[in-house]
Amino acid sequence: MSLTNRETWTLVHGLIIGTLFLLAFAGGLAGLWSLQRGLVTTVGIRERMARLKIGTTVMALMAWATVLTGTWVVYPWYREGLAGDELAGCAGLQAPTDACSPRDFLLSNVSGSTEDWHKFGMEWKEHIAWISPMLATVAMFLVLYYRGGLSRNRTVRLITIGFFVAAFAVAGIAGLFGALITKAAPVH
Repeated sequence: MSLTNRETWTLVHGLIIGTLFLLAFAGGLAGLWSLQRGLVTTVGIRERMARLKIGTTVMALMAWATVLTGTWVVYPWYREGLAGDELAGCAGLQAPTDACSPRDFLLSNVSGSTEDWHKFGMEWKEHIAWISPMLATVAMFLVLYYRGGLSRNRTVRLITIGFFVAAFAVAGIAGLFGALITKAAPVH
């Protein structure tokens, strides 16, 4: 099995960076949730804070890496206008080719009703997905700023969890759309 350059970048963007994002989220959420004053000692808070700082920082960095590679590496290949204004280059095709980009393929509806996959799914990924790294960065900043104070200030801890979970939710929806769009119209 061999992968093209485009397939490799798609794999790095979605699977590798996405997996690191998920792992950092799981560890960060568990760390934030368990950082309750009644559950940990002063020594325990210090020990957890080291992992929490790393987890939230890694999550924010992976969120940025995902949107940056998606926007400036993978997305231009998806969006190439190859099939012409009337999308005639896609007629009769079962999948995108060198004459029909994934975007052209979805908009042409040659394999069924696929136009909405681009109009809603890809637009979500193109615009809304940028909110995820912003939210993850806010959560990271709150962890780095408040440190051990998160265990004493329940409100700030819950706000941090809220930003953290919102970043994950936005990224999760974008990832789901990405997987489904790639299945319908893979970057070749």
